[in-house]
Amino acid sequence: MEYAILIAPCAAALALGFALFFAKRVMQMPEDEDARGIAAIIRKGANAFLKRQYLVVAVFFACMFVILGVLALVDFVEPFLPFAFITGGLFSGLSGFLGMKIATAANGRTATAAKTGLNRALRAAFSAGSVMGLVVVGLGLADLSIWYFTLKGFYQIMETSLSEASFIATNMITFGMGASSMALFARVGGGIFTKAADVGADLVGKVERSIPEDDERNPAVIADNVGDNVGDVAGMGADLYESYVGSILSAMALGVAAGLDFLGALIPLGIAAIGVVFSVIGTFFVRTREDASQKKLLRALRTGTWFAAAGTALCSFLFIWFAAPDYRLTIVPVLIGLFAGVLIGFFSEFFTSASYSPTKKLAASAESGAGPVIINGTALGMLSTVAPALIIAAAVLSSYFLMMNGAGAEGHAMGLFGVGISAVGMLSTLGITLSTDAYGPVADNAGGIAQMSGMDEEVRRRTDALDSLGNTTAATGKGFAIGSAMLTALALLSSFIVQIETIAAEKGIDFVFDLGIDNPVVLVGVFIGAALPFLFSAFTMSSVGKSAQRIVLEVRRQFALDPNILTGTSQPDYAKCVRICTSSAQKQMIAPALVAVLSPVVFGILLGANGVAGMLLGSSVTGFLLAVFMSASGGAWDNAKKYVEDGNFGGKGSSAHKAAVIGDTVGDPFKDTAGPSINILIKLISVVSIVFAQVILTAGLL
Repeated sequence: MEYAILIAPCAAALALGFALFFAKRVMQMPEDEDARGIAAIIRKGANAFLKRQYLVVAVFFACMFVILGVLALVDFVEPFLPFAFITGGLFSGLSGFLGMKIATAANGRTATAAKTGLNRALRAAFSAGSVMGLVVVGLGLADLSIWYFTLKGFYQIMETSLSEASFIATNMITFGMGASSMALFARVGGGIFTKAADVGADLVGKVERSIPEDDERNPAVIADNVGDNVGDVAGMGADLYESYVGSILSAMALGVAAGLDFLGALIPLGIAAIGVVFSVIGTFFVRTREDASQKKLLRALRTGTWFAAAGTALCSFLFIWFAAPDYRLTIVPVLIGLFAGVLIGFFSEFFTSASYSPTKKLAASAESGAGPVIINGTALGMLSTVAPALIIAAAVLSSYFLMMNGAGAEGHAMGLFGVGISAVGMLSTLGITLSTDAYGPVADNAGGIAQMSGMDEEVRRRTDALDSLGNTTAATGKGFAIGSAMLTALALLSSFIVQIETIAAEKGIDFVFDLGIDNPVVLVGVFIGAALPFLFSAFTMSSVGKSAQRIVLEVRRQFALDPNILTGTSQPDYAKCVRICTSSAQKQMIAPALVAVLSPVVFGILLGANGVAGMLLGSSVTGFLLAVFMSASGGAWDNAKKYVEDGNFGGKGSSAHKAAVIGDTVGDPFKDTAGPSINILIKLISVVSIVFAQVILTAGLL
C-alpha cells in the first residue's frame, strides 16, 4: 500500500511532460514579422520587471531564512522549515516565471493564428494557458513529493515521540509559508503594475483622446501589455500554486490528526494526482468552429473542464474504494468540493458575463453616465457574494457532518478532515481550470499586437471574442481560487488549534483553548481579523491609484510635448511608462506584504492563541466576501465596457462607452490586484500563525 504514494510524483512528471509538449507546440507556430517585433518589446519589459521583483523578493526570503534559522536553533520551529520555506517560494515563483515566458512567446503567434481562423487562435492561446496550468500542478506535486520522501527518510534518525505520519504532516503543514509569501509578492507587485498601466492608458487614451484600445500612439500601451503578463500570468501562476499546495497540505495535516496516519497523506495526494491526469486529457477536448459565438466558445472550454471533473470524480471513487476501504465515505467531500466549485464558477460567470442580464443591465446604465455605472456595478458585486457564501456554508456543513457521523471518538477530527478534502476536490482539476483562465491574457495581448501591427479588423474581432471570454473564465477561475481559499483557511484554522494543543502537550505548558463567543479576547481577535482584509485592500488599491496617476501625467506630458505622436508621425516613449510602473510596483508591494506576515506575530504576542484563533476566523470570513465582491464587480465592469464596444448603446467613442471605461478603471484594481490577493492573505496569515505557534503560545500576553 505504501507504494501507492508514488502516484503523486508520477502525476507531477506527467503534468510537466505535457507542459513541455504544449510549449513546443506553441513555439512551432508561425509568427508574422511585425507581430514578432512588438512581442519582443513586451517580452523584454516583462523580463525586466520580474528580474527587479525577484531581487526584492530575494532580500525578503534571505531575511526570513535567517530568522527561521535562528528560531530553529532555539527549537521554536522545526529544523527543516527554513529550507522548505525557500523551496516553496522558489517553486511558486518558478511556476509564474515559466507561465509568463510561454505567454510572451504565444501572444504574437496567437495574433498570427487569428488571421487564419478563430479555432487556430483558440488553440494557440489555450496551449499557452495549458502550459501554465500543468506547470503549476506539476511543480506543486513535485515539491510535495520531494519533501514527503525527504522527511520520511529523516524520521528514522530523528528523536521524536510522534508517529512517522504525524512527523511528516506536522512539518509539511508549515511549508506553504514560502509559497504563500512568494505568491503575495507576485500578485500584489504584478497587480499594481498591470492595473496602473491599464487604468492610465484608458483614462487618457479612451476617455480624453478618444483613441482605440491598444493604439500604438498611446505611450502606456506597451506597459499595459507587459502588465497582462507580469500580473495576470506570472502573478496568477504563483497565486494558484500556493492555493493548490495549501489545500493539499491542510488536508494532510487534518487527516493525520484524525488518526488516518499514512492514509491521511495518501488520500489528498492521490485525489490531486488523479485530477492532474484528467486535466491533461481534458485539454485535448477544447476546440471550436470558426463561426462560433460567445456561448459556443464558452461551451468549448467547458467541455474540457467538465470532462476533467467527471473523470476525476469517478476515478477518485475507485481510488478511495480500493486504497482506503475503511474510509470510503471520503469520496463524498471530494464530490461536494467539485460540485461547489462548479456552482461558484457558474455564479461567477452569471454575474460577470455579457451573455447574462446583470452585465447587460450594467452596460445599459452607462447611457446615464459614469455615476450609475459605478453604483450599479458596486451593487452587483455585493449581490454576488450571497450565492458563494451559501455554497461554501453548505459545503462545510455537509462535508463535516457526513464525515463526522459514525467516526466515533474521532468524529470531530474526521469532520474537519472532510472540510479539508472538499478543498482538495475543488482544486483537483486546477490543471485545466487554470488553463482556461491563463489563456485570457494571451488573447488580450494578441489583440493589442494585432492592433499595433495593423492586422485586418477581422483579426481583432477574433482576438476580442477570445479576450471577452477570457474575462469570464478569469472570473470563474478566481471563484474557484476564492472558494478553495475559504475552505483551506477554515482547515488551516483547525490545524492551528491542533498545532497549539500539540506543542502545549509536548512542552508541558498548561494551556486550554477558550474559544467561546463570550471571551472578549476572541471577540477582539475577530474584530481585528475582520479589519485586516480591508486594510490590505486599502494598501493595494491606493498603490494602483498612485501609480496610475503617474502614468496619466506621463501620457499627458508626452502628448503635450510632441503633438506628432497623435498624428502617428512620431513614436511615443514606451519605455518611460514601463519604468514608472516597475518602480512603483516594487516600492508599493512591501506594505501589503508586511500586513500579512507581521499581523499574526504581533497580535499573537498581544492577544495569545485565543486571540489569534479569533483573528483567523474574522479575516477568513470578511476576506472571502470582499474578494468575491471585488472579483464580480471588476469582471462585470470590464465586460460591460466590452459589450458597449461591440456596438451596443452607441458603441466605441460614445458617451456610454466613456462612462463604461470609467467603470472599468475602478474594476481593474478590484478584480486583478486587491481581490485575488486577498485569498493569499487569509491563507498566509493562517500559515504564519502555525509556523510561529510556539512563539504565540509562550510569548502571548493573554
